[in-house]
Amino acid sequence: MVSAQGVGADVPPAPAPTTDGSTYTNPVSAGVTDTFPDPAVIRGKDGAWYAYGTQNPVFNSAGEPGERILPILRSEDLAHWEYAGEVIDADDVPSTWRSNSRAWAPDIRYVDGEYLLTYGLSTGGLAVATAPTPTGPWAHRDRLLVPSAQVAGCPTGNIDQALFTDDDGTLYLYWGSYDVVCVSELTPGAEELTGPVTQVAQGRRMEGAFMVRHDDLYYLMYSDAGCCDGAFSGYTVKVGRSESPRGPFLDDDGVDLMAESTKGGYVLTSSGNGFAGPGHHSVLTDLAGQDWMAYHAIPTDDPDFPPVDTRNGTLNLSKRPLMIDRLDWIDGWPVVNAGAGPSSGPQPAPATSGAVSTTFAGGSLDGWSADGDVTVAEETDAGPYVHLAGSSLASTAGADGDLRAQADLRVTDAGGAAGLVLGEGVRRAVAWVDRGTGELRLEAGRGGRTVRTATALPENFPYADWNVVTLDRDVDAGTFTATVSADNLNEPLGTATLTAATPTAAAQPAGGTGRATEAPVGVTARGGADADNISLVPAAQPVTERVADPEPGALLPGSSDEFDGVMPGEDGSAWSWVRGPADGVRLEDGAFAWPTQRAELYLGTNSASVLTRDAPEGDYLVETKLELDGVGVNKQAGLVLYGGDDQFVKLVHSQIGLARKPGSVSQQVEFTKEGPRPTTTPPTAVDAAPMWGAAPGETTWLRLYAREDAVNGEQEVRMASSTDGETWRWGGVWTLPNDKDLRIGLVAMNTPGATARFDYVRTYAMP
Repeated sequence: MVSAQGVGADVPPAPAPTTDGSTYTNPVSAGVTDTFPDPAVIRGKDGAWYAYGTQNPVFNSAGEPGERILPILRSEDLAHWEYAGEVIDADDVPSTWRSNSRAWAPDIRYVDGEYLLTYGLSTGGLAVATAPTPTGPWAHRDRLLVPSAQVAGCPTGNIDQALFTDDDGTLYLYWGSYDVVCVSELTPGAEELTGPVTQVAQGRRMEGAFMVRHDDLYYLMYSDAGCCDGAFSGYTVKVGRSESPRGPFLDDDGVDLMAESTKGGYVLTSSGNGFAGPGHHSVLTDLAGQDWMAYHAIPTDDPDFPPVDTRNGTLNLSKRPLMIDRLDWIDGWPVVNAGAGPSSGPQPAPATSGAVSTTFAGGSLDGWSADGDVTVAEETDAGPYVHLAGSSLASTAGADGDLRAQADLRVTDAGGAAGLVLGEGVRRAVAWVDRGTGELRLEAGRGGRTVRTATALPENFPYADWNVVTLDRDVDAGTFTATVSADNLNEPLGTATLTAATPTAAAQPAGGTGRATEAPVGVTARGGADADNISLVPAAQPVTERVADPEPGALLPGSSDEFDGVMPGEDGSAWSWVRGPADGVRLEDGAFAWPTQRAELYLGTNSASVLTRDAPEGDYLVETKLELDGVGVNKQAGLVLYGGDDQFVKLVHSQIGLARKPGSVSQQVEFTKEGPRPTTTPPTAVDAAPMWGAAPGETTWLRLYAREDAVNGEQEVRMASSTDGETWRWGGVWTLPNDKDLRIGLVAMNTPGATARFDYVRTYAMP
């Protein structure tokens, strides 16, 4: 079944409702800005959400002639956004910048009680700005965190950085672009690099790394291929995981991210539904505990700006609006929308409100019951909050079932503790951030029926700063899970889980409310503590199954060849040559052998031979089994769906070098589109761009699934590869105008020195 999500993707299973039924539609920045590249998102201590983007036009559709430097958007619900300013004024750039610098790819964290924003400079180097609120005022450090010159041991471009704090309190910096990603520990406050620099990933056009911790494993996500080339952008988000923040990181085929090959581990790919090049992302978590990916993508029907006048001259820029989509964890791996890719059309919105959700705006305690001394205070940076002096505060409203409670807490007394409370009576659980004992302690029950567990917090844990505490209840499992972190960006500083039976209402002690299932939320303190942004919502129900990958239907013998009969291209064969026959081709032991040519099939250089045959009517899948021997770079062979020299898609095993690894030979699965690009200025008749597939093997199986999209007048083609012929890694989709018949074809080219052996070409109808 094929849905509006694109080639081969069923509608993803939806989680149980966690919101009031509200929806969002991508791009979520529509009506605010035409472009918002490389987004980083954080929830501010005022309860709103803030997104930060690369230097770009913001109000261009309204005729704004220039750009905003690190623009900021604000949202109350992650679905509707408004412009909230910029980090840097064009007339007041920091002294650390070169005159022709532009600010790229910000990352935002809450560190040591302030917002710490890092960003890359187009001229190289990583800069830091800090602020007491999400919108400033920003203080710019007078030296770069990473210089423009390469750091010893890290042959990479010094851009595309992201911070990560491990559960021992160690702060790390990941950075790099084209083609290596490195990691180094930072001194406290992200003042400078310290200790060894470790290369953790490499690959063609690899960049935009972002680290998260999930179920005690470390996941390094990144983007590869091209970010910003309009409808020819091949950006794809991939991932490797490790037991250490320094790696080694392995993809879902066990390939080390440091291997000289392309990688699998697809998290987000294009799906043919109107968006190209989805990538350069950040990860956030809503109030229900559901993870979301914020990223940019390019609308294929309107991908490019007219030339934009900037402080660096006139630039041609692609539109890259802000997108969000659900990030699911399935079988230990993250994947967007269960594998369906970017969403189009209305989707269930993130949970940003619930039975209880308050920022204490206006200083009111309506809907709350206090036990002891509870006062409402206010500070410039965070707005209203409540101060607890050895007291407690509980909501009068509650909810039932699986729940997530959340609050911002800070401990103001040296030996004090702040707790997040879920439920009451013997059904009560408390997650304590205890400054006196140095631990995150989780308790469930009351009196003699209380059970406890605790985990030590880092020695440098910032008790006096705001920290996000969450407390989840799973009724069926009988478990409570608590976490504490600075900013809830998938880097918990402490996690505690315990099992405790959930008593029925009849088992509650006398004087209870009698609510059988509804649990209130509250906060409590030993000594002095502050609380804010308290919420209680139904817990997100995880999606546990991926959408189905395309499965071939019946074999079409008339469109297939086992290469055990007539020589392709000769009389009696269904194949014909474009610029052929190629030298040295032969049938050999049931395979078609083809020495690679010194020839190209690229833009205006169309010298390579192409062996083609008619494709069947309707949707189809074509597959080949390929061996490519030989050493050295610039050799490739594989499948092509060919509408002409300037309109095709090509899926090949290729051998090329890595830009920052002289002498390297990277084994690639490369998925290339070449076709018309009428929207560029000045007009360009033809353009070309790649995506990268999973790592090839000594033998590699390749698949192309072609589907006609009659509504949009397109051919959609999705790629897959395998190293055993059974386990397939499905990648992204390229689209071509549906104005030419595509023929099934083979190529073997670039430079001599290798031989491609095609065991068969099999074509299948699609159900």
